[in-house]
Amino acid sequence: MLLPSFYDFCCRVKTVSGSGALEKIPAMLAAMDSSRSLIITDKGVTGAGLIDTVKKAFGANLKIGAIYDGVPMDSDYKIVDDAARTYRQKGCDSIIAVGGGSVIDTAKGTNIVASLGGKTLLDYDGFGAVKRRLKPLVVVPTTSGTGSEMTLVAVIADPGRKIKMTFVSYFILPDIAVIDTRMTRTLPRLLTASTAMDALTHACEAYFCTEKNPMSDSFAFQAVRLISENLLNVVKNQGDRAGRLALANASAMAGIAFSNSMVGMVHNLGHTVGAVCHVPHGVAMSVFLPYGLEYNLHRSAGIIGELLFPLAGPEEYAGTPKKKRPERVIEMVRALVGDLHEATGGGHPRFLKEIRDRSGAQLVPRSALPALAEATMLDGSRLSNPEELLPDDALFVLEHAWEGTPLDRSKIKKGGKKIRY
Repeated sequence: MLLPSFYDFCCRVKTVSGSGALEKIPAMLAAMDSSRSLIITDKGVTGAGLIDTVKKAFGANLKIGAIYDGVPMDSDYKIVDDAARTYRQKGCDSIIAVGGGSVIDTAKGTNIVASLGGKTLLDYDGFGAVKRRLKPLVVVPTTSGTGSEMTLVAVIADPGRKIKMTFVSYFILPDIAVIDTRMTRTLPRLLTASTAMDALTHACEAYFCTEKNPMSDSFAFQAVRLISENLLNVVKNQGDRAGRLALANASAMAGIAFSNSMVGMVHNLGHTVGAVCHVPHGVAMSVFLPYGLEYNLHRSAGIIGELLFPLAGPEEYAGTPKKKRPERVIEMVRALVGDLHEATGGGHPRFLKEIRDRSGAQLVPRSALPALAEATMLDGSRLSNPEELLPDDALFVLEHAWEGTPLDRSKIKKGGKKIRY
């Protein structure tokens, strides 16, 4: 395989991982001249007692200026603006995010407004708007999926326009990521499954999309291995602390990978159904990942086939003929989604028509698919996909993902894009 003639790679987030990692935060913030932090979280994290765990770990070594726990499942810019007001009113000088992807993205957005001034995050919408260093940001993930603790991206909704805004800057990167086994021990089976499938999608798309490079490949490859080896067991045995730590580390590694190599159509479709139909992001990733692999197979079969090694191990990889490895990867991913569905008592959806809200209402009606296909053009993730994805192509994938049927690959319209190497 030829290496790309040029690539850039950046991972400047300090990572502290393992039992007792939380206790390191006060000293690290003190080294950045911070003494009064705003904790941003959600009510689920607070209710689970995790903020109490954090406060106990800090003791008297760090002053907490305020706790903002009003972050919803899909945060929007109004929440960010409200948190920034709290930051200023309480005289804070740093932010500690304790939560999943929505909390972490909210914290990143809050840091933009709190550091750069202004009343609203909308002032910084658009590429290149964040141009200087922000206040200290520490991220403590409570899920093992988003990888947001390692990314230069924040995704924040604008409900009025029914879109998710993407903010990209190296200055958005957290200063410190803290991975502690105490933070994911209460994560329910369904969230364990969906967030880990989000991480698996990050790793897979980072590995086969067009901006891949040897450095991002190494992180993606190991993330796939750790998730494959541990996910089902952790879902079935929630007290498996070693497995949970492995998933948390895998999520961080996948975050490093896709932050440098970008993602593709799986995220394009997932962002769209999330913004329009309020489908949880990890659930959308789980549904669409097999279709992203299928859709790009004619462009990236050899690269996709390499994923069989971390997914299945060296023996199956060596025993599977090279031409059959890509198909086996897709089979294994579909089987994993099915196994998670079974292990969660049918709670983890396998395809779009199975996704329902708490009342049992279908979140993605079939009648919504044409509009969703058109809306995919508003998301930039498709630009790094190996094969071109236009609205009629997106509708083709959405219809199969709704029913749960494999793609008829003979009907994929092959555009002009090619993988870089």
